[in-house]
Amino acid sequence: MESGISRVAFIGIGRMGWPMAIRLQEAGFTVAVHDAVAGRATDFAAKHGGIAAASAAAAAQGAGAVITMLPTSREVAEVVAAMRPNLAPGTVVVEMSSGEPSATRAIAQELAAHGIAMVDAPVSGGVARAETGTLAIMTGGDVVPLDRVDPLLRAMGGSITRCGDIGAGQAMKALNNLVSAAGFLISVEALLIGSRFGLDPAVMVEVLNNSTGMNNSTQRKLNQFVLSRKFNSGFGLDLMVKDLSIALQVGRETSTPTPLAAQTRELWAAAASLLGPGQDHTAAAKFSEALAADELESPQIAKKA
Repeated sequence: MESGISRVAFIGIGRMGWPMAIRLQEAGFTVAVHDAVAGRATDFAAKHGGIAAASAAAAAQGAGAVITMLPTSREVAEVVAAMRPNLAPGTVVVEMSSGEPSATRAIAQELAAHGIAMVDAPVSGGVARAETGTLAIMTGGDVVPLDRVDPLLRAMGGSITRCGDIGAGQAMKALNNLVSAAGFLISVEALLIGSRFGLDPAVMVEVLNNSTGMNNSTQRKLNQFVLSRKFNSGFGLDLMVKDLSIALQVGRETSTPTPLAAQTRELWAAAASLLGPGQDHTAAAKFSEALAADELESPQIAKKA
């Protein structure tokens, strides 16, 4: 490998991590995988090759880079602490979770004292783009370790944007999802208003996509997951609330007024509370429908079904 890294430890092979690890394996890296769910690493190795590690520390042994793809920064801190004795100086820890920038900076500082570099590289694009290796990756960290892990990131991503110092990628990811979340809710509200006026929501989506109201939700979510009533985009409602909470935390830490962001987060949290655990984030449309005591229906999409 151009980076000099041949063995990669991948910690956390859930819905996103699994296809990302496959991409690394297909790119020629030796991938040692570990997951908190018993048997998942063994299943991965049996299907896709690589090494099934009994622990994160075992996966990290001899690895030039370690990728973490875990639920929160708390799990990342615990895993990094367990791996640290097995990490040789010069190893790069690549934190790809949607974590808290301040927590990531603290972990990076601890690792630096042992000659171990850390960068953050959260992703956007969902499972579909993880499977095709076209994720949008936002990075933070020093130039040298980012250069070293660039071949790894390019095996998983279609676009890689360097955002600044350590934690900058995670801040950008949370703020991206803040903008996306606000766009989704206002788009659904607009459809509900139009539907009551007598407009076909699918026609509204078509107009929005050809006008200034176009956004990611009008392009990729409303017809596909809301009007179709499938609600299966692959990104959880609970994860959206977590990312919005991180965006607000960044706002607090930078003393930035966030009235609209705070309201957006509260609405998404209310949707999660109403709908319960295990919901896709596009199911938040049901929360808006509940407030309106109405359900979005499209004669145009109904004909195609």
